[in-house]
Amino acid sequence: MHAADTPYADLTPDLVLDTLEAFGQAVDGRMLQLNSYENRVFQVGLDDGGFVVAKFYRPGRWTNDQILEEHTFTQALADAEVPAVPPLTLADTHTEGAQLLGTPPTLGSFHGHRVAVAPRRGGRPPELEDPDVLRWLGRFLARMHTVGAEQPFTHRLRLEVDQTGRSARDWLVAHDILPPDQAPRWLAAADQALDLAQAAFDRIPDLRYRRVHGDCHPGNVLWTPDGPHFVDLDDACMAPAVQDFWMLLSGNEADRRGQLDALLDGYETVAEFDWRELRLIEPLRTLRILHHSAWLARRWVDPAFPAAFPWFGSSNYWQQQTDLLHQQIELLQAPTDQPAWLS
Repeated sequence: MHAADTPYADLTPDLVLDTLEAFGQAVDGRMLQLNSYENRVFQVGLDDGGFVVAKFYRPGRWTNDQILEEHTFTQALADAEVPAVPPLTLADTHTEGAQLLGTPPTLGSFHGHRVAVAPRRGGRPPELEDPDVLRWLGRFLARMHTVGAEQPFTHRLRLEVDQTGRSARDWLVAHDILPPDQAPRWLAAADQALDLAQAAFDRIPDLRYRRVHGDCHPGNVLWTPDGPHFVDLDDACMAPAVQDFWMLLSGNEADRRGQLDALLDGYETVAEFDWRELRLIEPLRTLRILHHSAWLARRWVDPAFPAAFPWFGSSNYWQQQTDLLHQQIELLQAPTDQPAWLS
């Protein structure tokens, strides 16, 4: 096993605290690891009794420029009074081996690890069964997308079929991940689903891309008495606005229709929504299905992944994934300009 496969093996509690001190945080030793698989995230206590959240980025995933674009976008949202939590400016303590990155410096590098530090913000998951909550959330999404449309990302990913879905499919094949008894059926389904997803994108001329959250599921929206705030813009990308809608929808067809209606009702009080993008809900879901399987396979040597996803990789898993892709194919073939469940 190569060290790059287990990049957090040396990230001991002492190193976490030393890293924060190297960038000007007066830590008091209290520390709690928060739930995160891709990165390592810690709540760390300070001498003044407060807390910060430190995110140690997975080595090799994003470039420094990509991370700093995330930080710039988050700060632009906060400056526009969109409830996001930007990283703090790090201090130069002249600690040997500590490097500051960005203007202002919001990314630090120390002993092979890159870190960003943000204030702790509490909250609970939003009550997505409440239409008023969804309208409120829709208004904030519109404000986020208005800021996102002001300028593009130049380094971060663009959510497209080839870059997101087909690259995942090709990686799985190239690394011989699929069991021989399941590979032919899964590959046939994946290829058909990708072709249909591409056709759906192609049917929308002049599709508008903008900076979006990218991973806007209920776990990344925290609710307080003052309303929602968005966390974890690690997957921020260039994408259609609808990318930040569909992961908030759940339940049966009637539930999803009602949730989407409320979100869009709030959204359109602030900004115009391109209703053609509703055609992309199932294509985007398809891309995420393929991307998720490749993500698990890429990370499997990280000890945290087999412990958290013990069902991954078996013949039964890939059979279920094939069945799921066949369901998506049926939805993608629906002869309507929107998902069948919205008809």
